[in-house]
Amino acid sequence: MVACNVQNWWKILSLHDTKIVESHILMKKFLLLIVLLSTLLAGCSEYQKLLKSNDTTLKYKKAIVYYNEEQYVKAATLFEVLTPVFRGTSKAETVAYYMAYCNYGMGDYITGGYYFRNFIKNFPDSPYAEECLYMSAYCYYKDSPKPRLDQTSTQDAIDALQLYINRYPNSSRIEEGNKLIDELQDKLVYKSYLSARNYFDRTHYPSAIIALENAINDYPGSSYREELMFMLLESRYKYAEKSVDEKQNERYNLAKEEYFAFVDEYPKSKFQKDTERMINEIEAYFGKDKSAKEDN
Repeated sequence: MVACNVQNWWKILSLHDTKIVESHILMKKFLLLIVLLSTLLAGCSEYQKLLKSNDTTLKYKKAIVYYNEEQYVKAATLFEVLTPVFRGTSKAETVAYYMAYCNYGMGDYITGGYYFRNFIKNFPDSPYAEECLYMSAYCYYKDSPKPRLDQTSTQDAIDALQLYINRYPNSSRIEEGNKLIDELQDKLVYKSYLSARNYFDRTHYPSAIIALENAINDYPGSSYREELMFMLLESRYKYAEKSVDEKQNERYNLAKEEYFAFVDEYPKSKFQKDTERMINEIEAYFGKDKSAKEDN
């Protein structure tokens, strides 16, 4: 695997967090407030008293209790209140650690990842730093959408997992991390295939040629390679067929080159019948073109 530039990755990540994650967190805080108000109105007097209390030690203990009971909204609210109180103290690290896991437990992987990365920045020498680096990557993995959607989080997850593997090559999580990277790479391959296929199916052949070439070059070991190369051949053939006369010769030549590249790699392809039809028609074109030139 290719090693990533750690400093650049963190710089890009910081910009990503600043521009996107903070707005997400503001929305999250608003939603948490609504949930809490609903809870308080429902008569949760004990929790209401706890929030109003000045006993930070009690709040800290109860926040951990709520976390262990998987009452993540209540726990996160208390930990957020305690964050400025314990800043610079021995408890700051623990509060930050639980805060990240509360958001992860709520299934908010964007905010969870943000807090895991903040933990690493603020407590780089912590015994939890390795775990939080992995969890920040895992949050990107969990946030990765279906292949048809934008795959920014997928690429972020790959970069973050690779960063973890580079930094902790002897970790017990390496095998799992590599499996996750393979899974995410497969998703990017499929996304690339779908994008190229979309242009091909809509008969946008110039765009299809570009997308297909990119898919083939970006992922040379793809399981879709044979189909992609066939679609590239057919796209070049159809593009030449639909071209104006003065462009056909050049474009049929490109289609012919694509045919030889295809049969060289896949001499017994499942698309052989179609490829033979296309090369016969290409040769027929050049035969007619030659005859026309001789007549002139």
